[in-house]
Amino acid sequence: MGLAPTPALTVDCVIYDPQGRVLLIRRKNQPFKGAYALPGGFVDIGETVEAGCRREVREETGLDVDDLRLVGVYSDPARDPRGHTASAAFLALLPEVKTPTAGDDAAAADWVENWRAAPLAFDHAKIIEDAEKLRGALGRVAVGQG
Repeated sequence: MGLAPTPALTVDCVIYDPQGRVLLIRRKNQPFKGAYALPGGFVDIGETVEAGCRREVREETGLDVDDLRLVGVYSDPARDPRGHTASAAFLALLPEVKTPTAGDDAAAADWVENWRAAPLAFDHAKIIEDAEKLRGALGRVAVGQG
C-alpha cells in the first residue's frame, strides 16, 4: 500500500546582508514570472530541508549560507497556484556583503533595501515580516549576552 498524495515540500530563505538588505530573486518562470521572490524551491527526495535550502540558495544566487534559523512553516493550500505546497522558511545572516549571481530559475538576484515596495510572489511578504521579528529577537539576545 502506497502513501496518499501529500503537499509538495519546499524551502524559502530570507537572507540579510550586514546593511539590513534582503536578497531577492526575480522569477524567470511562471507562476509570478518577473516578480521578486525569496530564493528557494522544492526539496529533493533524500534531502533535509536545511540541505535543500542551502542548495536552492546556491543554485539561484551563487551564495553559500551556513547558519540557518527556522522562521516557520507556511502551508496555506492556496499559497502556490500550481498546487498545495508546504514551505520550511529559514533566516540567514551574512557577515559580509557578497555579490549574488542569478542562476537556475532566477532571472536576477538583487539586494533589496525596501522590500515592502517590491511586488513579491507567493506569501513571501509574510515570511519576510516573520523573519524580521526573529532577526530583531536574535539581535536583542546578542546584545543581552554582550
